[in-house]
Amino acid sequence: MPSVVALFPGQGSQKPGMGKDLAEGIQAAGAVFARADAALGESLSTLCFEGPAETLTLTHNAQPALLTHGAAVWAAVAPHAGPHLVATAGHSLGEFTAWHAAGALTLEDAVRLVRRRGELMFATGVERPGAMAAILGDPSEPIDAICARASADPEGGLVVAANYNCPGQVVISGEAAGVRKAMEMLKAAGAKRTVELPVSGAFHSPLMAPASAGLAEALATVPFANATVPVCVNVSAEFETEPARGRALLVEQLTSPVRWTQVITALAERFPDALFVEMGPGAVLTGLVRKIAPGVATATCGTAAEVQALIERLS
Repeated sequence: MPSVVALFPGQGSQKPGMGKDLAEGIQAAGAVFARADAALGESLSTLCFEGPAETLTLTHNAQPALLTHGAAVWAAVAPHAGPHLVATAGHSLGEFTAWHAAGALTLEDAVRLVRRRGELMFATGVERPGAMAAILGDPSEPIDAICARASADPEGGLVVAANYNCPGQVVISGEAAGVRKAMEMLKAAGAKRTVELPVSGAFHSPLMAPASAGLAEALATVPFANATVPVCVNVSAEFETEPARGRALLVEQLTSPVRWTQVITALAERFPDALFVEMGPGAVLTGLVRKIAPGVATATCGTAAEVQALIERLS
């Protein structure tokens, strides 16, 4: 019987129709969507199931939608996967879902927290506009060093590495001029492709600092229990269970890079025989895991059929 590492996706994995067959076919999953609707005082479930895509993609909608879908999958599989769960992790906002699955946050508190997080991030992006870009391929000079040069360039601006997604895929974030200058420099240094991303702010960069106080205040108002299994966190790729650390790291994450390559490496080293299950829509994280730790077993679990397949695999 394999042990289970539960992984929860971040913003970008949302899509209209997400969770619909799950909520209709599995009572525990449907109850999670209903509880999220009640917690927010609006029909988030309708937005997940029907869209429209442009409304679902808004930061303050995408974040609670993804958390709810991940939590619904977890509720559906927990009676079978729970005894085998050894750790959780989540990409960016998915870390909130990871703390929820680890028993630290209730669904209602978690969904309200990420709604507030999305609102704060969006507002900060309006006040301090920025940009993000995906860098594909390995340049001849470290990306951090190129970002530092672009930040110091008179034609540039503040830019940092924001997501270390997998080898050969890093996202940079910061002031638009800095991001574009870094893209030029990275192309010159041999990066295969640079792609500016359609985002509403410079996430996981110092430009998000104005959102930190509001998120810290929101986190301080909700109970945060000791996690029942360790959460491997984005900021440090270390294993955490303690509430004060959890709260502090979720705030720090706003302005720090997502060290996903290190997170998966740490999980694979500690749990090499575990089944790494992506719980939510799509297979973005599964693809990254295969590039980072090709030796570990993976599964996607976002639909009713995938839930049934996972239950059978764990039986």
